[in-house]
Amino acid sequence: MVTIKENLESLFADDPHVFVAGDLLWYPVEGNNTIRQAPDAMVAFGRPKGDRGSYQQWREDTIPPQVVFKILSPGNRLAETARKYKFYNQYGVEEYYVYDPDDHELIGWLRSDSYLDIIENMSGWVSPRLQIRFEVTADTLEIYRPNGERFLSFTELMQSRDRERQRADQERQRVDQERQRADQERQRADRLADRLREMGIDPDGVQSVTPVRE
Repeated sequence: MVTIKENLESLFADDPHVFVAGDLLWYPVEGNNTIRQAPDAMVAFGRPKGDRGSYQQWREDTIPPQVVFKILSPGNRLAETARKYKFYNQYGVEEYYVYDPDDHELIGWLRSDSYLDIIENMSGWVSPRLQIRFEVTADTLEIYRPNGERFLSFTELMQSRDRERQRADQERQRVDQERQRADQERQRADRLADRLREMGIDPDGVQSVTPVRE
C-alpha cells in the first residue's frame, strides 16, 4: 500500500492538479456520512494537491477519485472486495485494482459505459489514466512508470529522497559560498575605493587597465 501510494505521489509530484492519497475516507454523498470508503490508495485528476481530513466529493467539484487500489489482508477477502466493488461501481470510479500479496494475484476493473468491467489479463496491462504498467509474476507484482522505470520499494524511495536532499543541500552550500565570495569581492573593492579617496583620488574616475602580456 505504501509503495503504491508513495510512488504515485512521486509520479505526479509536478502536476498541481492531481491529488493522491492513501487510506483517506471518501464521502460521495453530501449529508450522509454512512456512505464512505477509504481506498488504500486513490488518485483524483482535476483536484489540487493539499492536506484533507477526508475527501468530500461535493467540495471537490463533484469529481470522484478516478483510480483506486485495494491491498488484500487475511481478514479482508472476497466478500469485502465485492462490497467495495459495488460502491466504486456506483460512485464513478474509472479503474479499480485489487492485489492479493499472499497469492500474488492482481485483479482489475475498467469502466465501460456505466459500469466497471473486469480486465481479462492484468499482466502487461497499462492503466489508461495513470499510464503505469503492471507485470504480475509468480513471486511478486512489479509496476513501471510511463518512462519504463520500476516503482521503487519504500526503502528505495527513502534512499532516493535522501540523495535528493543531499544534492539540494550541496547546491545550497555552493550558492552560499558563491554569495560569500561575491560579498568578499565587494568588501575588497569598497576598501580599495576608501584608500583611493584618502589619497585624494576619485575611484569612479580610475579606469581599470588589463595588463598586456609580451
